[in-house]
Amino acid sequence: MPIIKILPHPEYCPQGIDINAPAGTSICEAMLDNHINIEHACEMSCACTTCHVIVHEGGSSLNDAEDGEEDMLDRAWGLEPRSRLSCQAILAQANLVVEIPKYSINHAKENH
Repeated sequence: MPIIKILPHPEYCPQGIDINAPAGTSICEAMLDNHINIEHACEMSCACTTCHVIVHEGGSSLNDAEDGEEDMLDRAWGLEPRSRLSCQAILAQANLVVEIPKYSINHAKENH
């Protein structure tokens, strides 16, 4: 079972945390299952960028980003070459290091 190291984020994960998640799970699902309440305004349907993350290590083990994800990522705040939508990035067996960006384009947060 891969380990996802979530880097510290002032709101979602102030201390940072290592979480375990089964292969085949999205990064977003893994975080939500471990009480890291990352935004996901479109309910993980690849229709927004609120679950944008930056994968610092292990990104090559994830599934390839499809065209729809690439198109949405163009709208993400703080886009980097290692950016992914966490709802679309599916875990394999490799460990990951993930950063949740400080901001998102969502102006009104929703309680999920």
